[in-house]
Amino acid sequence: MKNDINEILKHAVSAAVSALFGESIDPNTVQLSPTRKEFEGDVTVLCFPFTRLSKGLKPPDIGVKLGEYLAANCPEVCNFNVVQGFLNLSISDAYWHRLTDAILQNPNYGEAAPTGKRIIIEFSSPNTNKPLHLGHIRNILLGWSTHNLLKAAGNEVITCKVINDRGVHICKSMLAWQRFGNGETPATTGMKGDHLVGKYYVEFEKQFQKEYAAWQLSDEANDIWAANPTSKEADAETARQAFFKSFYKNHYFNEISELGTSCKKMLQDWEASKPAVRELWETMNNWVYAGFDGTYQKLGVKFDFRDYESITYLLGKEIIEKGRENNIFYQREDSSVWIDLTDVKLDEKIVLRSDGTAVYMTQDLGTANTRYEKYGMDGMIYVVADEQDYHFKVLFEILKRLGEPYSAGLFHLSYGMVNLPSGRMKSREGTVVDADDLMEEVIALAKSESGDRGELDGLTPEERNDICVKIGLSALKYHILKVSPKKAMVFDPKESLDMHGTTGPYIQNAYVRIAGIFRKNTEETTATSSDYQAILPQEKDLLSLLQQYPSTISIAARDHNPADICTYSYVLAKAYHRFYHDVKILGAEHAEEKAFRIRLSQAVAQVLTHSMGILGIELPERM
Repeated sequence: MKNDINEILKHAVSAAVSALFGESIDPNTVQLSPTRKEFEGDVTVLCFPFTRLSKGLKPPDIGVKLGEYLAANCPEVCNFNVVQGFLNLSISDAYWHRLTDAILQNPNYGEAAPTGKRIIIEFSSPNTNKPLHLGHIRNILLGWSTHNLLKAAGNEVITCKVINDRGVHICKSMLAWQRFGNGETPATTGMKGDHLVGKYYVEFEKQFQKEYAAWQLSDEANDIWAANPTSKEADAETARQAFFKSFYKNHYFNEISELGTSCKKMLQDWEASKPAVRELWETMNNWVYAGFDGTYQKLGVKFDFRDYESITYLLGKEIIEKGRENNIFYQREDSSVWIDLTDVKLDEKIVLRSDGTAVYMTQDLGTANTRYEKYGMDGMIYVVADEQDYHFKVLFEILKRLGEPYSAGLFHLSYGMVNLPSGRMKSREGTVVDADDLMEEVIALAKSESGDRGELDGLTPEERNDICVKIGLSALKYHILKVSPKKAMVFDPKESLDMHGTTGPYIQNAYVRIAGIFRKNTEETTATSSDYQAILPQEKDLLSLLQQYPSTISIAARDHNPADICTYSYVLAKAYHRFYHDVKILGAEHAEEKAFRIRLSQAVAQVLTHSMGILGIELPERM
């Protein structure tokens, strides 16, 4: 990158080694680091690796020779000093001015040139029996920010989700609404559709537990318990409760429960396309879709297309049949179809049941191929919790063995669980904190804290609300994204709004300070910022960070890690807060100083807007 001082210096040092010692080296092997604060300079070159190439010179002498060459031949180097085997280079003011101009002239500064690659990223993928919750929020934010990150790295990126709209869990909500809903709808209750359907998912569990508890007092239950070996234990009552709470519950649902039987019958009717069941299914799913769309809109997330499990579960069988012909899959005596992956320590995996019905792997194989046929993608990213690590290792290995042209570009963006300080959540018991409620909570906290400070006085209610929404959502998004995806995390709404912590609002405040400078700068000037000489250390700190932005995007995109952008944004904001505190901007002594510092502030604001935009975070001008 032509404005990256590190790239410039690596090539200049490579040229110096060739000219001075007659040896060629790869510029990427040159070791650079920021100069330590106690020494003069901006960038330090490690000279020890050149000892062998210099034919016996000591590292300090190598540093002097390299420094003299660079000062004479590299316009970006204006001075140097050597401390033992470390060459400290001072970068010319002309370079820093050129960098500032390059940033301000390019609204897309930091983004890479087009790669020609097309990538599909799948995320969210909710069930249509409950609202989106905190766990979904982490998934959605990771997916959307990774989409933005890969676009900034020069790729064409297509977003999609798989909607899990079939199965027993969906029928539970349908059956409960049918029996206990009294015909209520989102329109008659004022509830979001996904909340209403989720209400009946919880209601089903309540009614089932009630039915199950009553049955446990029956003679049938007593006979089953009496036949169980653990019934002879001393603490028989505790053992009985444990037995019926966990071990026997699924058997009861599948074989005895009236509710369970009705639920399974509804699923059979759905698969048989019974009109009444299909009509109810479509109606309730549409309620949920409308609710989901409202949540996505508030989070600022969009999808280019969506797949439905009610369709995708039929895919993949043809692929498996072709794989059998090529001996990739094999059939067992019960007619089930498997693949043997023990040679790569992934065991044997079923891909078709004995009755010919599909499993999740079947549909994932079919979905991947269908997407390739439609979009011709070079790669595909699946944003799914780490509970599915094994599934995706198997999926990717199978696609590799099938020889799919896109198989080398598959990636599972695995992430850890996210919980609240109060602990884990359970959908069936209604203890999940849903996404809408959580967003409302952080926005309400933002309104409360903004009201306490009184800094939004004089604005209209609509303006104050808009700012508080931006602050609240910034707190939520940044607090979740700043944690590396692979780590489990706890989301603390109060902590996420700390104006002095590693938070979204702290970064927003740096932008607000810059916006305040532009509001207050009413004096016109003819001074030229390029006339400003002797750039201060605080200004160089900011400029050094700004020139690192393109490489930060590149590395974060390579690693599929939006947390790197969070860290960068925080470090840049922190450096600006320090600059704002230490250096006079509008009150600068000379006009050219003022002009330069305003332009530098403008460059920081531009990069902060872009980096936080990758995270899906908007920056208000007041807060």
